[in-house]
Amino acid sequence: MNAKKDLVSLVDLNDGQTGTILSIVGGRILTKRLADLGLTSGTEIKVIGRTLFSGPLQIEVSGSRLVLGRGLAAKIIVEIK
Repeated sequence: MNAKKDLVSLVDLNDGQTGTILSIVGGRILTKRLADLGLTSGTEIKVIGRTLFSGPLQIEVSGSRLVLGRGLAAKIIVEIK
């Protein structure tokens, strides 16, 4: 009976999975830093690959590939596509 779609943090997406950024859990400085990288609400994001355990994630956003640390990626809430 859950009307909401699947909302997870970016670290919960599997390799090759795509989602849309809904929000960023953090302060103004973090939000601006991520916005400067093109990571804003409504942006589609794809996980390209990840390292094992607590390593970084490689993502694709707006045609660019970026690497984010797992702690930072955990603050990005996405809706799974």
